[in-house]
Amino acid sequence: MFAYLMTWMQLRTDRRAVTAIEYGLIASLVAVVIIGGVTAVGGSLSTVFTSVSGAL
Repeated sequence: MFAYLMTWMQLRTDRRAVTAIEYGLIASLVAVVIIGGVTAVGGSLSTVFTSVSGAL
């Protein structure tokens, strides 16, 4: 039981997990921004490709 308590106390002071969570949140925010940008540009880009294809 003492070893179990010591493990929890060590995990409580370990900051590596907090850093990993922060990096995960930053990566998910970057992914959302990229997806939003591609979605916004994708419609107009599709129109350009369609007009170029029609011209050929």
